[in-house]
Amino acid sequence: MKKKVFLSLTAALSLAVTSTFAMSKPVTIQDQGSFMAGGTVITAPGNYNTINNPKDLAGNTLHGDHAYCFYQIPVKAKKYALVFLHGYGQSGKSWETTPDGRDGFQNIFLSKGYKTFIVDQPRRGRAGRATVAGNISATPDDQLWYYNFRIGAYPNFYDNVAVPRDAESMRQFFMQMTPDTGAYPSNEIIADAMVAVMEKAGDGILVTHSAGGGPGWTTAIKSNKVKAVIALEPGTFPFPENEMPPVEETTSPFPAAGTKVSMEDFMKLTKIPIVVYFGDNIPTGDKPVANWGLDNWRTRLNLAKKWEQVMKKYGGDVEIVCLPDIGIKGNTHFLMADLNNVEVADAMEKWIKSKSLAK
Repeated sequence: MKKKVFLSLTAALSLAVTSTFAMSKPVTIQDQGSFMAGGTVITAPGNYNTINNPKDLAGNTLHGDHAYCFYQIPVKAKKYALVFLHGYGQSGKSWETTPDGRDGFQNIFLSKGYKTFIVDQPRRGRAGRATVAGNISATPDDQLWYYNFRIGAYPNFYDNVAVPRDAESMRQFFMQMTPDTGAYPSNEIIADAMVAVMEKAGDGILVTHSAGGGPGWTTAIKSNKVKAVIALEPGTFPFPENEMPPVEETTSPFPAAGTKVSMEDFMKLTKIPIVVYFGDNIPTGDKPVANWGLDNWRTRLNLAKKWEQVMKKYGGDVEIVCLPDIGIKGNTHFLMADLNNVEVADAMEKWIKSKSLAK
């Protein structure tokens, strides 16, 4: 039997930071650990001979395209796990301590009694072993993402954004951007690894962010372990093949397009509760706006609403929530790390309880 470990939720860091770390209440951890899940194996042509010739790699294997997952299970944990999948350019770090040192969703939900499973997707972060080669660029693009993540027009902030504005917090935020170690994995590669994660985590609620939304939908279609989905500003939505909406005109270089799925797969999503959250500073309407960083999210919110209509048409239990409409204001694309992330987490848990999933 594994012994219980008494852990404080916010660990001290070895690097110096200017912000003060807020200590959460202590939580007793019953079990914690990490594992790899899914992936594939490729084999070099030829006969294995490395034992005699270390330069001869013929017949050698490579295990890659798996996911990495770190988990923590508190004493008297709730029935359903929360499994967190990050977005583009990110890793499991998205859910951990925030750039200014506050608790992220990992710790916030752990303190609420939930089992937490934090994933690095294939070819990213601690799951970096890829089965195909790729180029890791050194392109300076911090400001591009700053703009697209609705923080502001660098170095300025939008007036109402709920983000820490000191230089060290911003430096920490930029440093958590993480490159792909091989060609960007397909939706299927990520989803297959996530299905394997769900098998180990057990019945749970899949929480996705941004580009993690696409493979998140596929994971929910493929895995009966996914009992609900909470999607934070997903990049795309699945539609039945004959009900795909046209791609909306936008000033963004990243058009918002739905993805085609069979009606059989689409109907699987109608069987579980789903909630989608969007933050602040997203324009409304059908006409493009000059600020492409904001227009990118106008079209994705519009796509979400079209998807909601189709889902409900077929009996789906779906809700699209704009946080300003429920009094939570100032959120950027990184809802889990903004200054009001506890309020966002509380709204999520309220929804979880409304679906009788907080047992």
